[in-house]
Amino acid sequence: MNTLDKKYYKIRDVAEMIGVPCSTLRFWEKEFSDLRPKRNDGGTRFYTPRDVEIVRMIHYLVKEKGLKIDAARDQLHRNRSGVEKRHETIRRLQEIRGRLTSILKALDSRR
Repeated sequence: MNTLDKKYYKIRDVAEMIGVPCSTLRFWEKEFSDLRPKRNDGGTRFYTPRDVEIVRMIHYLVKEKGLKIDAARDQLHRNRSGVEKRHETIRRLQEIRGRLTSILKALDSRR
């Protein structure tokens, strides 16, 4: 996954990282009170690394786990630490799977 090394990210950058349209991020901002990126005087959104992690958790709950917006919002409010831990575990497992797949491909190409 992407390492968050910048202080701020524009909405287009976050949308590309997560794999959703910018309009989805704008919608999620309205639906999830925890997601409030900073804005400059021109209205440009600037997401912090914390905001990006919140977006990743919302994406996990809504897109991967299949929860409706209300249920995802409820999960984040009632059990945020549990959601964070599950999301992080799944992210790490996906990283490991990707590495193992790369190793298998490399081994197969040597034959």
